[in-house]
This record gives sequence, C-alpha cells and structure tokens, in this order.
Amino acid sequence: MSSGTAPPHVVENLHGVLQLFSDGSVVRGDESAIMPAGRFPDVPGVQWKDVVYDATRGLRARVYRPPAAAAGEGRKLPVLVYFHGGGYCLREYDQPMFHSCCQRLAAELPAVVLSAQYRRAPEHRLPAAVEDSAAFLSWLRAQGAPGAAAAEPWLAESADFARTFGTGVSAGANLAHHAVVRVASGQLVLGPARVAGYVLFSAFFGSVERVASEAAPPPEVSLTVETTDKFWRLALPVGATRDHPLANPFGPDSPTLEPLPLPPALVVAPGRDVLCGHMLRYAAKLKEMGKAVELAEFPGERHGFSKGQWSEATDELIQILKRFVRSCTNDSE
Repeated sequence: MSSGTAPPHVVENLHGVLQLFSDGSVVRGDESAIMPAGRFPDVPGVQWKDVVYDATRGLRARVYRPPAAAAGEGRKLPVLVYFHGGGYCLREYDQPMFHSCCQRLAAELPAVVLSAQYRRAPEHRLPAAVEDSAAFLSWLRAQGAPGAAAAEPWLAESADFARTFGTGVSAGANLAHHAVVRVASGQLVLGPARVAGYVLFSAFFGSVERVASEAAPPPEVSLTVETTDKFWRLALPVGATRDHPLANPFGPDSPTLEPLPLPPALVVAPGRDVLCGHMLRYAAKLKEMGKAVELAEFPGERHGFSKGQWSEATDELIQILKRFVRSCTNDSE
C-alpha cells in the first residue's frame, strides 16, 4: 500500500552532470562530458604545487611560479590570485584548462599565480564562495606578514605582496569583484599585502532586466541565457532574483561602489557572449564613477576564451594583461 509520499524529483538539471532534487539532495556526474575539447599544454619550466589554505573546510590553492630565467634571479614578482569559472556550480581549480592558463600567466607575465578552490553551489549556495575568497585573502595576508613562521617557501622567496592582483574567469571574475570590494570597503584588511589592480575575464554578472546581448544573443554562443539563468537559480540564496547584490553589483539593493577606493580594473569582454552586455555595463559604470578602468573587447571571441586553447586572441590578451600589470605597479621592465 502506498504511503502517499511522492519520491524526490529533479527540479534543476544542469547538462546532465548536476541534478538538484526536490528534497534538496544533489547528484553530481562526470564533468568530462562537458569539458572543452582540445589540448591544454603544460608550460615548460613552470613549477606548481597545492597548499591548504583552509584546513577546516579542506580548501586548497595551487601555487605556480615561473621558470627562474623568466623570473630573474632573486626578483620579487607580482601575485595573481585566480578564481576559476563554472557558474559557481561546476568546475574545479585543478582542471586542465585552468591549470594550463595559470601556467601561462605565471610564465609570460611573469608572476606568482595562486588558483584558489572554493565551495560550490547548490550544496553551498552564495555567499559561501565569497566567504571562501575572504578566507583565502586572509591566508595570503598571513603569508606576507613580516617573519611569518609558517610562510609557504615559494611565496616567501618570490612574491611581492604589495603587487597583488585579483583575477578570475566567468563566476571567478564575479568572485574577484566581490573580493576586491570587500578589501576596498575595509571589511577585509590585507596589509602588508595590497591589491594593485583586478582583472575580470568574461565576468558572470546578471540582472532581472535583460541586457542587449541576452535579449538578442550573438550567433554561435557557447553559453546560453537558459544556462546562465539556471546557474543563478542554483547558486543564489533560495528565492533570490538576479538583482541580488551578488549577481548584480548595480541592482536596487546593491551598495554603491562610488565611494570605494577601488584599484584599477581591466574588464575583458568577448563579443560572442550573452553576458557581454553586463561586462560593458560594468566598465561603463566604473568609468562614470571616475574609477580607473580599461575595457578590452574581443568581438570574435566566446565566453571564457581566456582559458581556452591558445590562439592569436589569447596571445593578444596576454600582452594587454602584461601592460596592465606594469601600469599598475610602475614596472617598466
């Protein structure tokens, strides 16, 4: 005889690799089915290793440092904090496309790159990832403290914490924005480290009102409006809309950025991306507020191209990034 209780049913299905059920349970599948095609080569000479930055939550970061010849003997290097993408729901910091991208950034800037893991939704809805980014920056601050007893040797040897940059791709760019805002607003103290600038690659922002690139998507996009909406439903607090401050930095309930001493920003906007309008709006709003912002548009590129296979576009992007880092740090080399 039936008990009358219906079994849990799927309420959200993300590409068949993440299913959220009506009872709140989550089933994850193999993400390899939706991995980008192609090779993601290692960069000769770049060293990397994983470190734990939050033992309680088991969160790690991957540290990259360039070949000695690129770094220069005894030279301290800028620090790039990198947050991976995946709509706050998918991907991990150690997956091939992020791993290859971070190696290239380390070698060609050159810089010490730290790719930080964070908790993912829907098991850990926002603001969990934002809290993790704050925990990571607090760990980084401790690494840069004079005489730090447990300092990571590679950072002690090579990192110039006064030239720290927040970066990320897609959801990671959204996360980099919120981490930088926390520092600029004084909610998070970094000294002696200093955020010299931040870089948003294909930033994942949203709003209830559609931007032009969502209302009339460019041809052959790799990320659809349907998918971005699904990411937000899975990542935001239950019941929140896309105007939530974590999705829309210019929404009706979002604190204004105008009084904050934000560092210079580089906004990278691929044209064949439904989110392009949000990136253009972000850069325009910062400019209206008198903030230092550079917009780098790539009309022919798709969402997340910065971590894709190497191409003329990624070569150009590396050069833009090198100039930006140098301009923020008065490094003329």
